[in-house]
Amino acid sequence: MVSRRTVITSGLSVAAIGAVGYATWPKLDGYNEEVARQRRLLSADPERHDLLRMATLAANGHNTQPWKFRLNDNTVTIQPDFSRRTEVVDPDNHHLFISLGCAAENLNIAAQARGWNATPATKSTDIEVMLESAAPLETDLYQAIPLRQSTRSQYDGQPVSASDIALLKAATEQGGVSVLLLTEPKAREDILEFVVEGNSAQMDDPAFVAELRDWIRFTPDEALRSGDGLFAACSGNPVAPGWIAERLFGQFFKNDTENDKYSSHIRSSAGIAIFIGDQEDPDHWIKVGQSFQRFALQATVLGIRTAHINQPIEVPRLRGEFARWMNMPDARPDLIVRFGRAPALPMSLRRPIESVIV
Repeated sequence: MVSRRTVITSGLSVAAIGAVGYATWPKLDGYNEEVARQRRLLSADPERHDLLRMATLAANGHNTQPWKFRLNDNTVTIQPDFSRRTEVVDPDNHHLFISLGCAAENLNIAAQARGWNATPATKSTDIEVMLESAAPLETDLYQAIPLRQSTRSQYDGQPVSASDIALLKAATEQGGVSVLLLTEPKAREDILEFVVEGNSAQMDDPAFVAELRDWIRFTPDEALRSGDGLFAACSGNPVAPGWIAERLFGQFFKNDTENDKYSSHIRSSAGIAIFIGDQEDPDHWIKVGQSFQRFALQATVLGIRTAHINQPIEVPRLRGEFARWMNMPDARPDLIVRFGRAPALPMSLRRPIESVIV
């Protein structure tokens, strides 16, 4: 049996080359070199600003990286960067605050690995993380930080063992957050119906399509220049010269094509996780982010991929229907995530640390 440590160690080569099977793509050498530089583990005695690099490897919507960091003597303050919000898909900044929670959890795990206790506290819209010296605690979740990715591809269709499900469930434990892990085929089919309806509504919204297009990076050079956004190869889509990028976008981003893709993606998944905060406010959205980030890191340790299928909660008229389907009519579901096993795709980039420190 392959151990979790073996999975992590073998996965490190993914960070070094971008992804298995993609290292030989034309003009990706420079991109892959930057991925490897950004996704290295911390040195034995890192500077505090290098902790922030680990924080920025967290999950975040559209890879907008909507955060700023302030360093003080013994604290790191994580602040929202509202200039990088996605106002169409995320009008109340719900996804933005979840992204901040993901970054806070990465910071916490990385700090512990190098001898700091990191205690986060939400203050209004900021997260203050107090750092105190402690014995180093390097965990499998820390090793997984550079390897975690949202893998938007078809999975292998195989179930995840009950023991792995238990580990995933344990990783999500967070006050103020509930998590449902659904593995039954009927549940996946029901959720697929919501996803298709939500995706169709979004595809029919020109503002949604335009906002998404603004965050897509079609070429390695474009991705390297911006350091953000959704590089096409990271979603399994073609890498194309800029002069044909718009035409390609119009060809592969169509209603029927996208719905067919989501159908194969969901049906090939082992299960679906739904995260629900106890209240609808930034504090609980941040807690959801912390819970999800640990889930995604634990999945990475186990060789399990994750990807978001949030359409049912991003389309307001469907959100209530989805909550009722969950038998939680008064709740607001915050994240819907499929999981299963598949090869890695290329890793996404992050902006330079200097650009996010204030």
